[in-house]
Amino acid sequence: MTTRREALGLLGSISIAPLLAARSGLGTLMAHPAATRAEQGDAAPPLAPGAPMSPERRALIDAFKEKSAGIENAFEARTHKSDRAMPYRLFRPEASGPLPLVVYLHGSGGLGADNVKQMGLGNVFGTRVWALPENQKDFPCYVAVPQTDRGWIRYGPPSPGDNVARPVRGLGEGARLAFEIIDALRRELHIDERRIYVTGQSMGGAGVWHMTAERPRFFAAAAVCCGSPSSDDTTRSVATPVWSFHGDADQTVPVAVSRDRIAALRKAGGHPLSTEYAGVGHNVWEWAYTEPALVRWLFSNRSSA
Repeated sequence: MTTRREALGLLGSISIAPLLAARSGLGTLMAHPAATRAEQGDAAPPLAPGAPMSPERRALIDAFKEKSAGIENAFEARTHKSDRAMPYRLFRPEASGPLPLVVYLHGSGGLGADNVKQMGLGNVFGTRVWALPENQKDFPCYVAVPQTDRGWIRYGPPSPGDNVARPVRGLGEGARLAFEIIDALRRELHIDERRIYVTGQSMGGAGVWHMTAERPRFFAAAAVCCGSPSSDDTTRSVATPVWSFHGDADQTVPVAVSRDRIAALRKAGGHPLSTEYAGVGHNVWEWAYTEPALVRWLFSNRSSA
């Protein structure tokens, strides 16, 4: 069984070498038989050992919570103002630029305008991982965490007989303001234009698919956790390296939503990575953002634009 001390070490110990392996074509990587499935178009990064619910894998999650506690206090509170206001948090690295920018899109639990909730609850994983001291040492970067009160994609009225807003085509208000924040930070800070990344979960995962479709080739890479449905043409994201994570026991956003997106990208000639965790529900972000290979994979990508 992996101890907490060992888990803390493992979080930063995975080598980048497999990321540089030769192109292997479509294949499957099994981190644990019948437990975790990682499909890939190119060589897949190694996953943390152990079945998703095993003590050694859970130890990584517990270790992350312990070592990341308090990092949220290093994010300064800001507000972007145009025709509408959008609060956001910004983490500044100690290193000098040009440096990458990571944009995190929160799930529905972060909805609001208090500039607080997008940093808490399940969002602690996707916001804090990039700011961990060991990750900042190897990959110093800015981290922006905008907060929306209406979602990232565009929604229309419910269908007849339903009471849930439905995704419709068109740029979402949340995404529009998030793009404005990104563009403002590009003007203000010394950001590497070829290393702007986007990641998010659930509602924020839909936002990731939406934003990569709205600005093809803009983001150097994207990491998506259980992205909820949107009306975007997924194939518009074909040029963006994507790593999608989903739990096969998700009762909130069925895993088929991600499977269909990945299949569409591959049919269009893309090479997205897709990892499914057996027995994991909607909180797949706890596993995804504690994959030791994720940070190295994300920053190994650069846009050609």
